[in-house]
Amino acid sequence: MFFRALTFAGGLAGAAGLSQFPEFSQQYTQRLAGAVDELSRFVAEFDTDAVEQGFTREEALVDLAQGGQMGAARAQTMDRTLARYNRLSADLIVLREAGPFTRAYRARSLTDTEIVQAAWDDFKPAMPLTFEGAAFAGFGFLAGLGLLGGLIALIRLPFRRKPAQTAGRG
Repeated sequence: MFFRALTFAGGLAGAAGLSQFPEFSQQYTQRLAGAVDELSRFVAEFDTDAVEQGFTREEALVDLAQGGQMGAARAQTMDRTLARYNRLSADLIVLREAGPFTRAYRARSLTDTEIVQAAWDDFKPAMPLTFEGAAFAGFGFLAGLGLLGGLIALIRLPFRRKPAQTAGRG
């Protein structure tokens, strides 16, 4: 009886944990969109400055890098900013096109550790009242139930009693 209750508790823990994914991924996507918006503004300003000086973006980075130590450092920073902007923009497109179930499959698009940390810091678990939340809770329940049940069965395996041999077999 104790092990069944423990297994059931594992199922409930799985349900409670996994049911939070749709909301967390939505909050991550919102923060990601904000970061992309801000980076987009910054990149657009850099591109405008480059055009006003008669450069392409790449030419402006080369020119900046040739301007001494500070220019070279700023060019490297801008290069990293552009790479981050491109990566986050691509992730945002993937996440916006994905529904809640596909978003779980594409969780690898939740790549920015700063955004994940910020979303996690502000995240408050809640009772999901959406179909997605219920579906994730159901899957989490089954996963928790199976995982803990399997673990308990594995631990108990060496302690199982062997079935009694039938006397007088002949």
